[in-house]
Amino acid sequence: MGGLLGNDPEGKSRSRHDDLESTADLLSRMNEGDASARDALARRYLPILKRLAHGRLPRRVRGLIDTDDLVQLTLVSALSHLEGFEHRRQGAFHAYLRQILVNKIRDLARSAQRSPEHEPLPDGLPTGARSPLEELIGLDRLEAYERALSKLNEQQREAVIMRVEMGFTYREIAEEVSSPSSNAVRMLIGRALVQMAKEMRAQRD
Repeated sequence: MGGLLGNDPEGKSRSRHDDLESTADLLSRMNEGDASARDALARRYLPILKRLAHGRLPRRVRGLIDTDDLVQLTLVSALSHLEGFEHRRQGAFHAYLRQILVNKIRDLARSAQRSPEHEPLPDGLPTGARSPLEELIGLDRLEAYERALSKLNEQQREAVIMRVEMGFTYREIAEEVSSPSSNAVRMLIGRALVQMAKEMRAQRD
């Protein structure tokens, strides 16, 4: 699949200017028709989405699409449908991208189930057919995690996604969710995880 970045799919030519310019500025420039801003956004978010996709793409779906193509499709979809996206914090854009990626993975999983060349997936599916996250916490718990995540407020949800799923540092998250300090965001995430644990226990019970 053709890349958004031509011959630089990993973003190795990323400039210092890209690092300094905020996502909000890049989105604004892109909406004004600046193609270089679109490329800068792709360079910034390709590696983040690859980490996230690697943890979520079920192995049974990998015959239909590879991680790089899935990430490219996610970025194309996200950057082509920004009319309804209200940018308040960079963390909101992370959550927006993540939701598009998760939706595409779900669509692929449904396609794999319906495809004639795939046998119906039995109960007690061997772990080798699951995504890494499913293997780590189990499919039922992953679904409970998603429901618990949806119960958080917007700032908590963005922070948890960036910490748990994308591997951002507390300092990076503080900058992106408008939190005053690393310690403040650490407490924000801690409270959110406690809330999620309670919600997941309630679902189990």
